[in-house]
Amino acid sequence: MWDGTRMSATAPDDLDAYTARALAEIESVSDEKALDGWYRNHLAPSGLMNTFRKSIGAQPATERKAFGARVNSAATALKQAFERRGQLVSELELERSIRKDSVDVSLPSRPLPRGGYHPITRTIREFEKIFNDLGFSTFESRHAELDEYNFELLNMPPAHPARDMQDTFYLSERAVLRTHTSAGQIHAMRRYAPGPVRVILPGRCYRHEQVTARAESQFHQIELLMVGPNVRLSDLKGVLLGFARRMFGKNQRIRLRGSYFPFTEPSVEVDMRCTLCDGAGCRICKHSGWLELGGAGLVHPVVLRNGGYDPEQVRGIAFGMGIDRTFMLLHGVPDIRYLFQNDLRFLSQFS
Repeated sequence: MWDGTRMSATAPDDLDAYTARALAEIESVSDEKALDGWYRNHLAPSGLMNTFRKSIGAQPATERKAFGARVNSAATALKQAFERRGQLVSELELERSIRKDSVDVSLPSRPLPRGGYHPITRTIREFEKIFNDLGFSTFESRHAELDEYNFELLNMPPAHPARDMQDTFYLSERAVLRTHTSAGQIHAMRRYAPGPVRVILPGRCYRHEQVTARAESQFHQIELLMVGPNVRLSDLKGVLLGFARRMFGKNQRIRLRGSYFPFTEPSVEVDMRCTLCDGAGCRICKHSGWLELGGAGLVHPVVLRNGGYDPEQVRGIAFGMGIDRTFMLLHGVPDIRYLFQNDLRFLSQFS
């Protein structure tokens, strides 16, 4: 390959020897840079070939014409050699470019990052699978709700003290962001009345609360509603025990404690045996051996009547629990805020 050194040439120098050396040089040229260097050294206005042209006038008068013809012939040979080599170098450059950018189709493809369901979505689907197997269908209700459905028809008229238990996001004087999935109860009953109802209502709820490790301004709940002529409180316990054993283990136990909710009568708090200490007592269960699962009870007669049923003919059971809290218990997650920060390091652990 030409190394860029410039050959010296004077008129007395043997033109044939120079031509032979220049043609030999170009045969070793294999890239655009070397080809350009060869051209500047030989064919450019400052090149050696032009030195021979300038020396024609210095030759004796009797040799000037013949020498000029030899110079023109040599220049033509070099120019033709340059054009041929230029075509070859262009093809070589193209071949190198193709080889560099080529793709071996036999190689395995690069792995692409895969997404997954959010852990709360997975937990909701697990809830749905369990309750669907128990005969409950999924009922969707709206997030922006009228005060009438969120409070009044659930036996919480204006100025009712139970409203103070829930710091509400008001969209207008009549509209709110639902504070609980119980707001969908009336919609479900009015759709199916006077026939029986067996539904669950999972979804997101909203409360104007201070964000802490255990509370968020948005969270997920699931509501259970069952209405029929032969429904009893024992049905509630049976359904919840079946759910707890499917979700938390076949030896799980539950207990019911008396409580108060305006939309159920009687009302109970549902506890299950602590999943971490198995009832022995630990920091998570406050050394009681039990964890709160949710609130439940027989549907209040006023709520049944607002839903289109005759409380003298039918009864209902209702139950509500936090989906986020259930997920935290299942996986030992200490802070609910992890679920809403969209940190892939956290989320990928549950994909």
